[in-house]
Amino acid sequence: MTTRGVTIVVHADGDLESRQYRISRLALAAGKWAAMGVAVLVVLFFAFAGPITRSAARVPGLEREVSRLRVENSRVQQLASALNRAEANYQELRQMLGVKAPPVSRSGGSVAGARTDGTPTTMRAVAIRAALPGLRNHYESGASIPSHWPLEIPGFVTRGQVRTGVPDESHPGIDIAVPAGTPVRASGGGTVTAAGYDADYGFFVLLQHPSGYETMYGHTSRLLTAEGDHVEAGQVIGLSGNTGRSTAPHLHFEIRHDGKSIDPLELVKEGGAH
Repeated sequence: MTTRGVTIVVHADGDLESRQYRISRLALAAGKWAAMGVAVLVVLFFAFAGPITRSAARVPGLEREVSRLRVENSRVQQLASALNRAEANYQELRQMLGVKAPPVSRSGGSVAGARTDGTPTTMRAVAIRAALPGLRNHYESGASIPSHWPLEIPGFVTRGQVRTGVPDESHPGIDIAVPAGTPVRASGGGTVTAAGYDADYGFFVLLQHPSGYETMYGHTSRLLTAEGDHVEAGQVIGLSGNTGRSTAPHLHFEIRHDGKSIDPLELVKEGGAH
């Protein structure tokens, strides 16, 4: 039995004879698959050649960008060197003038200037107990509930404690108008649970007293105590000012009991206010 195949007859115009080519089916199938493989290779070539070509076209631009970055990096290094020299000259000048470095806070950073988040800080001095001439010492010792006027002058209460239920109004504590720089005294003995800067209160001090009482002193211009300090009643913990959300120099004085704000004028009977 002969193997079946395919015969191709070729007859040229003007010739008397024809030529026949016999191809087996196996060879024909092999040729078909070979042609398909070549087609696939061609498709893959164009599929990968496009991105490669585009990447190759970007090489000159990337080389120019690398060159530009190298030049800028060199400039940055020059500026850094100049800054280091300026810093060294500055420190040398400080030593020549005998200027000491600013004090370091308990957290390890400088007390004056600004923190890393941009919030301003203030110079912290040692605790003082200033008193007006002839002022009798009437403050108790140790921790105590707030009962003393936080200033050594009456001041003017420009805004009082807002009662619960008053619509469109919320103002815990009282605002006492006093000149900037007036000593602010602890209304009672306790522990400083927070002292720093707040967008609303400005420079503030928060004291913890016995029996669930807290006092807040806001809008000060200078803090004279720090978190963790134990203060006595009447101790000067700051100086009044106009920091934070404030339109004029005053002291924001607030008393809280078990987390709820109460009217300071109901608890503080001395000092008085105009």
